[in-house]
Amino acid sequence: MENVKVFPVVVFSVLLCVLGVQSVDLKELPSCNFRAVYNFGDSNSDTGGGSAAFWPQGPPSGNTFFGRPAGRGCDGRLMIDFIAEHLGLPYLSAYLDSIGTSFRHGANFAMGGVTIRPQNESMSLNGVPPFSLDIQMVQFNQFKARTSYLYNQAKNSHRSNLPRPQDFSKALYMLDIGHNDISAGLRKKNDTDFHLSVPDMVEQLAKAVQNLYDQGARTFWIHNTGPMGCLPVYLRYHDIKPDELDKQGCRKAQNDYATEFNRKLKDRVIKLRKELPQAALTYVDMYAAKYKLIGNAKQQGFVDATEVCCGFHQDDIHVYCGQKAKINGTVIYTGSCEDPSKYISWDGVHYSEAANHWVANHIINGSFSDPPLPITHACHKLT
Repeated sequence: MENVKVFPVVVFSVLLCVLGVQSVDLKELPSCNFRAVYNFGDSNSDTGGGSAAFWPQGPPSGNTFFGRPAGRGCDGRLMIDFIAEHLGLPYLSAYLDSIGTSFRHGANFAMGGVTIRPQNESMSLNGVPPFSLDIQMVQFNQFKARTSYLYNQAKNSHRSNLPRPQDFSKALYMLDIGHNDISAGLRKKNDTDFHLSVPDMVEQLAKAVQNLYDQGARTFWIHNTGPMGCLPVYLRYHDIKPDELDKQGCRKAQNDYATEFNRKLKDRVIKLRKELPQAALTYVDMYAAKYKLIGNAKQQGFVDATEVCCGFHQDDIHVYCGQKAKINGTVIYTGSCEDPSKYISWDGVHYSEAANHWVANHIINGSFSDPPLPITHACHKLT
């Protein structure tokens, strides 16, 4: 069954120029009523896939909302959690979480540290999970085939934790990945290699969308990457020169990498709309949303955006939240700040629950989306 609806231009009250659509009269569009969400990504949306390897298994992780470690790189909820709440769905269970798990309303294939492009052996040996986007696609294909088979074989009493086969085409498919590919490019400090890799990164992501489309997916919500140069982990260096920073105090070079990827990603999404005629693809400008928050941190009740709630970063010394390290003979344990809700950055890389909530509120209504539809109406393909 198809979940995408095509509406002619005449039903809209206002049409301006953003791919032909700027403002839409939502009274003409019914809510999509998504039955499930399937997410693919990295630590920004990991809800437990990589918890054992990446996130501390004790406090302060998860304390703000869950009261316990919840497999998230955060003091509480991630943006994907707020999106699930907004859609009236349960929080997504990680695909690799097999204990007490329900996949009735979707699954999360994201894992901290992963990349779009397949990883080489050295990256895997250095602790990076071998679950790049292509592997997440294989996992999804197997998940869909196996759960559909089990659902059709099971009696009613044994179906409660399984997704209904007919709901796969009615689900929202989210992709939020690319940050670690850019980080790898920054570490290499080779602009030529990075510029050459961007088209392949974008094409790999497009290939994943095509795979999901072939499996029946019709509604896609695709995030671009945030302003990498604004992450505190890249700002705590003594040798940064003033002309390397922009007006918000973010590193220009790192943000240039992100904007290059984002520009090419948006162009590819536009092409995908022609290649996948039955799909509704929404491009979400996470870079703009996060940069707006960072630029208005104090007006929104946050401390300076460069401050970190939990963790220690100075030059090439990085001690992440909940970890211990000996620095100059002194043992440092990185515990949480007193009030995480005042911080944008949780650990120098990931956002706090409060920041995630702010950004989520500003993207789910379509303010940073192309086309500018709220997430509840993302199944509509506008022509």
